[in-house]
Amino acid sequence: MIDIRLLRDDPEAVTTALARRGVEPAEVARVVALDAESRRATAAVETVRARVKALSREVGEARRDGRIDQAEELAAESRRLGDDERAAARTAESLAGELRTALLYLPNLPAENAPDGTGAQDNVEVGRWWPGQAEGAEEPVPAEHQRVPHWEIGEQLGILAMEWGAKLSGSMFPLYRGAGARLVRALTAFALDRHADAYEEIRPPTLVLTETMQSTGHLPKFADEAYHIERDDLWAIPTAEVPLTSLRRGEILDEADLPLRFTAVTPCYRREAGAAGRDTRGLLRVHEFEKVELFCYARPDQARAAFTDIVDRAQGLLKDLGLTYRVLDLCTGDLGSSSARTFDLEVYATGVDRWLEVSSISWFTDYQARRANVRYRPDGGTPAFVHTFNGSALAWPRIWAALVEQGRQPDGSVRLPDCLAPYFQGPLVIGPPGR
Repeated sequence: MIDIRLLRDDPEAVTTALARRGVEPAEVARVVALDAESRRATAAVETVRARVKALSREVGEARRDGRIDQAEELAAESRRLGDDERAAARTAESLAGELRTALLYLPNLPAENAPDGTGAQDNVEVGRWWPGQAEGAEEPVPAEHQRVPHWEIGEQLGILAMEWGAKLSGSMFPLYRGAGARLVRALTAFALDRHADAYEEIRPPTLVLTETMQSTGHLPKFADEAYHIERDDLWAIPTAEVPLTSLRRGEILDEADLPLRFTAVTPCYRREAGAAGRDTRGLLRVHEFEKVELFCYARPDQARAAFTDIVDRAQGLLKDLGLTYRVLDLCTGDLGSSSARTFDLEVYATGVDRWLEVSSISWFTDYQARRANVRYRPDGGTPAFVHTFNGSALAWPRIWAALVEQGRQPDGSVRLPDCLAPYFQGPLVIGPPGR
């Protein structure tokens, strides 16, 4: 969440920054007013509490001096004030809860260099890569045999069965078969090996507490997008970012240990509310998928390097896989609620003739760390909040789709990239069943 001191000290600056995200000034003013009211209520409690303590001393003194009648009067006043104190404390507690909720809904301040805009149409392309680019090759034009959508290829080769997944769990739950399932496993092992030099592998739980979801900003604002197991009050994670952000929740880290880097592969669950009839064929938009995530805790002065490292690693995987991709700098109107700056990587899928997002890499400043209370102690001084970073490297459904479409050969088989040879456990050419 935003540092409340910023709202107190310079509300105009916060209002101006959040206006770049489309937040109405009245919303910020409401939080500022709530904070002032909450502080007044807390001060009122302390005033009454101090008077009750003073009366307690006066009662004791009066009784020691034999002034029994006065002691009884003072005791009666203390009891009345005790009732007032409890009522004031309830009011203060209610206002503090209301203020915290309002702060939880308020998005992060965008980075100064994030491009302005109101939506996806205003995102800025800052880079593009394709195989052979370094040697001067033109951006490739798909051949006719590469213009077949992955769901048709998957059915023809017996490697994707969306109807089986739907039979088991409903629509938008994919089921991979044979070589299709091995491809997901190979991609996962390939990515984890590429990150093992600097990122500690974690296998976190995929069902988490409400507090864990709140720490990243997924709750309370995006509850409708998540799967909630109400009986146990647990949430199915939409991304490994959620448990990784809370790994050190409530702790003060050693400055010398920063940056701390983690990677995890997990299933991810998303309701995709409002997606009915939109991009729901094949693997374009699914409720469950696997993703390798990169995450980092760092000091503010390490921010640029931490962010760049994740961006570079995700791009490196795409280059190894030979997929044409572009890099988008998300505008303020398209940033995730918790993010200050985000780069999206999109691959070009030849069969559906579309750019597909396969990685979203974000810098959250101290917004998530405040929610999770993750701090470090600089040079033995006052603890300060870390900055957090995360990104997909990579999410597999759309990578799978792009590889199958781009790798389709004239005879209908699919050729996989050479970098997967150590992981795929079989020939890199996937042919029709029985071939």
